[in-house]
Amino acid sequence: MSLVGHQPPPIFKRGPAPLARLFAFVAICLVLLVADLRLRYLEVVRNGLSVVTYPLQMAASTPADVVRNASRYFGTLIDVQLENAELRRVQLGAGERLLRFEQLERENAELRGLLEMSQRVQTKSIAADILYNAPDPFARKVILDRGAQQGVEPGLAVVDAYGVIGQVTRVHPIQSEVTLLTDRNQSIPVSVVRNGVRGVLYGVGRNILEMRHVLADVDVQPGDTLVTSGLDGVFVPGLPVARITRVDRETDAFARIDCEPLAAIERSVQVLVVGRASYPPPPPTDDAGGR
Repeated sequence: MSLVGHQPPPIFKRGPAPLARLFAFVAICLVLLVADLRLRYLEVVRNGLSVVTYPLQMAASTPADVVRNASRYFGTLIDVQLENAELRRVQLGAGERLLRFEQLERENAELRGLLEMSQRVQTKSIAADILYNAPDPFARKVILDRGAQQGVEPGLAVVDAYGVIGQVTRVHPIQSEVTLLTDRNQSIPVSVVRNGVRGVLYGVGRNILEMRHVLADVDVQPGDTLVTSGLDGVFVPGLPVARITRVDRETDAFARIDCEPLAAIERSVQVLVVGRASYPPPPPTDDAGGR
């Protein structure tokens, strides 16, 4: 029953039919599409929507970009590490070859110098290598890889590509000991190339030599070259030995003359053992004619 003046509420309120609503929405969409195609009045709306939704697009694409960039980074990092390892290996190989080349170049230069030295010295010479320094902290000596079996004798001069480095003082069957010029117990008779002034050169213990027994008024000057004089009958005359570096005439009746060796005494590896000078035998005497 209904009360007086009141209508019962409807249970269901129905609008247009669903099919009618579908056709209406389709028509509205077609009108909007045609109007936008002709008038482009929705361009501003689309630009605004793109600006508003851009952060959402970036946030949505960030995980994919992170994964893609991370995979590219780690792949590139592995390639770079492998390439660096290969480059280091190649560089080490090239450095090793360069060191061997420089060593061979130095040895070839020393051998060429020794060849020139052997051509200048018209005596028998024996090529040898310096093995090591003698185990004596108070002497300047080295050991050669040539001995009595190769013809080395005590007293022979030893030279490198630049000059005399010492003298053979002890001979073993396959090795020999050389006392360097810088040894305090070593001496060698020399003469000045410029004027023939003679003296004796002594070792001082360092890479310095001292020419003694020269009067203070004798004409010797810094820069003069000293060669073996050959007066002792042991060293071949004319072998380069040292260069005068300082002359002090104020100390005594004899001048104090400091010299530096021409040879690379502390650095030589290849050397020549120079034999003694050979002189022609004296002519035979005619006993019958002298009677």
